[in-house]
Amino acid sequence: MESANSAAEESAASNSRLTTMVAITVALLATFLGVCKVKDDNIVQAMQQAQADSIDQWAFYQARNLREEIGKATLTQMKLAADTAPVAEKPKYAEALFNYQNLVQKEDAKKGDAQKQALDAEATYNALNYHDDQFDLSDALIAIAISLLAVTALTRKWWLYWIAIVPTVLGVFMGLAGLLGWQIHPDAIMKLLS
Repeated sequence: MESANSAAEESAASNSRLTTMVAITVALLATFLGVCKVKDDNIVQAMQQAQADSIDQWAFYQARNLREEIGKATLTQMKLAADTAPVAEKPKYAEALFNYQNLVQKEDAKKGDAQKQALDAEATYNALNYHDDQFDLSDALIAIAISLLAVTALTRKWWLYWIAIVPTVLGVFMGLAGLLGWQIHPDAIMKLLS
């Protein structure tokens, strides 16, 4: 009888320790997930801004390109017309040709600037996306860990708790990689998930 009571008490104590460990682990994971979520949301906002900047700059590039092409076409027409223009009109044509040549050169330079800014915005987006992927993987791993911990609390199996620690450690590792800017990116997994 005593050994049965002792075994029951030991089992109850083990279950109590397991429940406590599960509760503490879930609380720590939820807190860590919250911190990562704030950083991830800020990254997503910066990604949206970089994408908008890229779109804007490519639109400016196209506008500059169009203005340059119209300027070139006008310049060609004016050169042809200047050849047959009366001598009295030639100074006006020369001035207009000079102005259109300057316009074409300015638009070409501005087009190059817009292209550089668009490419820079795309590079910023890609760099931010790298860290966003880290947080996404961290979120997924921690969600798996919390699910396993919930099943552990229901089944009261210690071995299941230790299995839940695997995605816990990996999730925290990927979250830290995102928070601290580590250059760790499991490309194969991210390609599978994207």
